[in-house]
Amino acid sequence: MKKNEPIRIAVAEGSVIIRNGLIATLKYISHLKIQIMEIDGAGDLKDFLRKHTPDVLIINPMFGGYFDLCKMKGDPFLANMRYVALVCSFIDQSLLKNYDEQISLFDDTESLSEKLLRLQQEEDVSEEETQETLSVREKEIITCIAKEMTNKEIAESLCLSIHTVITHRRNIAKKLQIHSPAGLTIYAIANHLIEMKDLRMR
Repeated sequence: MKKNEPIRIAVAEGSVIIRNGLIATLKYISHLKIQIMEIDGAGDLKDFLRKHTPDVLIINPMFGGYFDLCKMKGDPFLANMRYVALVCSFIDQSLLKNYDEQISLFDDTESLSEKLLRLQQEEDVSEEETQETLSVREKEIITCIAKEMTNKEIAESLCLSIHTVITHRRNIAKKLQIHSPAGLTIYAIANHLIEMKDLRMR
């Protein structure tokens, strides 16, 4: 998402009333450039997202019966997409923890606008990071490595594919020039990414 480019938003919601209401509200936000795509539940969601590559997917966590966010985030073709939970009813909060943002039926246009702007700004910061600067995700992975988690455990914890975890580890080693778990553990402690008490006892 670039500041001068439209935010490409896909809305996935089975209820036509809720879906159309949200789309109408998004169009009402005049100071944001938005391109909207509508997903009603027919067809393959992943194929649609790969074909149209939106910047943001606003989706009911119960879309299609249950939306598997971890599986979707593990797809390298969809790695840069932001995921926003559309909360339409009571839902277990643990299902929302891995979303980048959440909106509800009670949000007004100002709140909705602020959340979308925040997502856009986070993306801009990420794109401006230099090669030497670690991303938030890379810091999370270093913390996991310091806790002696395996690639599989890291992938499950962060809702990523193992391939994505390995790619991140390769990038971390290239940026920091640290190639061992012990070295990354020392880095994590020195940079306050983890405390000694959080390390596994050897």
